Amino acid sequence: MKRRTFIQNTGLLGAGVLASKWSFAALPDFPVVRVESAKRHFRSVAVDKAIETFKANVADKELGWLFENCFPNTLDTTVTYSLQNGKPDTYVITGDIDAMWMRDSSAQVWPYLQFVNEEQKIKDLIAGVINRQTQYILKDPYANAFYNDPNKVGEWKSDRTAMTPGVHERKWEIDSLCYPIRLAYNYWKKTGDKAPFDANWKKAIEATLQTFIEQQRKTGKGPYRFQRQTTQPTDSLPMNGYGFPVKPVGLICSAFRPSDDATVYPFLIPSNFFAVGSLRQAAEMVVALHNDTVLAGKLKALATEVDAALQKYATKNHPQFGTMFAFEVDGFGSAYMMDDSNVPSLLSLPYLDALKVDDPIYRNTRKFILSTDNPYFFKGTAAEGLGGPHVGADMIWPMAITMQGLTSVSDTEIKRCIAMLKSTHAGKGFMHESFHKDDPKNFTRSWFAWANTLFGEFLWKVYNEKPHLLK
Repeated sequence: MKRRTFIQNTGLLGAGVLASKWSFAALPDFPVVRVESAKRHFRSVAVDKAIETFKANVADKELGWLFENCFPNTLDTTVTYSLQNGKPDTYVITGDIDAMWMRDSSAQVWPYLQFVNEEQKIKDLIAGVINRQTQYILKDPYANAFYNDPNKVGEWKSDRTAMTPGVHERKWEIDSLCYPIRLAYNYWKKTGDKAPFDANWKKAIEATLQTFIEQQRKTGKGPYRFQRQTTQPTDSLPMNGYGFPVKPVGLICSAFRPSDDATVYPFLIPSNFFAVGSLRQAAEMVVALHNDTVLAGKLKALATEVDAALQKYATKNHPQFGTMFAFEVDGFGSAYMMDDSNVPSLLSLPYLDALKVDDPIYRNTRKFILSTDNPYFFKGTAAEGLGGPHVGADMIWPMAITMQGLTSVSDTEIKRCIAMLKSTHAGKGFMHESFHKDDPKNFTRSWFAWANTLFGEFLWKVYNEKPHLLK
């Protein structure tokens, strides 16, 4: 589980006053907070050019400052690139934790994928992430985070699970195997480069398929279990480390959520939707790159099975919102009606290309998610948005506000999301993991690169597609 560190800051906002709801008066100046050029981990001409373009054409100086700080934050502070045996190799930390999450690392470099055909360095960097992730999946497909040192022993020495040297944490999360496929598929589609997709990559796809099938739990509980000695109940699994029971219906169990919190009902619906798309992408790749129609057939068959189970078990009828998606189910008929702030979430499904934004059930679900009927939607004097159990009550995640904006079709809603994010960085110039709904100066994680880069992706998308919203 990621560390929870609360940081108070009052200095830079001392001169600011609340001009209107979700809109601070401009800071008196914008101090240089981006890492100085000589200390940046990675330099990209294309990304620096995007920053210059944004700042030159967006009149709002604070937004320009935020974009300059946030969009390159992954490159500036978290990537380590090298050549290993002549192949690109990239290690990506999350920020304040020196470990590489399969999910976070994929998502952190995702916004730079649009530049791969402009700049060879960016192309090599992302190829290096794909190569590194292949190694990690072959090491342990159930692990969610790894060390750069393959011999390092994980800090969670009391965990009751099959730990391997080089593994930082072994929380089984479906999305840990989906995100690498999403990155690989879109890299391949954009570049046509086949180099990262060698025999080992194919073995990693086979390991992914096997793991998904095991976690359908049709023939027993499977090989994975996890327990931790902790004061945080969401950091461990009940029932001797297997989690609460499920009825095998074709869905895939996820012991933990993307937040690294334990699931209540192990069939995590957003991640199952993500798995369907990922399996189909992997099937297309193994045919095109390895001419393996047998493996592709197995991948597509599982995708079809999970998709059919989602149609049957993923929805519930809400008395106010009608037919909508549950967050978690158990196959017995029980469902948890909520949404969480991390991704994949129900809110994020169109962003992940798992659903169309105009899907009627998604629209109903979205209305629920962004209402106080969702137990983890918090509304305060500073902002409103999704939080979750990981940090606690009344703590809103900027990532969730960003995702709300990225999946919105409403100009008014998009502008409101930008205004909330602009007004809640606590004068730091960066996004945080979370902040208190009434006090942005009460926040967690001052260095969370994914949240920064995602916000940069949002602003760049708005600049390119709806520039009038930034005026």
